[in-house]
Amino acid sequence: QVQLVESGGGLVQAGGSLRLSCAASGRPVNNYAIGWFRQPPGKEREFVATISRVSGSTFYGDSVKGRFIISSDNAKDTVYLQMRSLKPEDTAVYYCATKHTAPLRAPIRENEYDDWGQGTQVTVTK
Repeated sequence: QVQLVESGGGLVQAGGSLRLSCAASGRPVNNYAIGWFRQPPGKEREFVATISRVSGSTFYGDSVKGRFIISSDNAKDTVYLQMRSLKPEDTAVYYCATKHTAPLRAPIRENEYDDWGQGTQVTVTK
């Protein structure tokens, strides 16, 4: 079992930036892909970004494309989400998740992932 811990959330004004971290621990296991999802209050969880731990390929949801960057430090088993030009609609609990089997394409659905963190709150004010 892999444990994931998100950090870096907080309160920021619109137009500002935040950097989220997702640190993995536990027994050694292949994490073929790490994904970020978010869930605003009263809304369904939505896909944000994913990165291949093998190739480094990335894929982003339309709502964050061009503003967010996902990156990976494989030696530290840590994935980052650099968020810029933040908008109030970015306010949500942000979750990271890991996929233990090799995907054929960018995994963008919740049920494609195996382990999840507890989330970190991001609040963007006007």
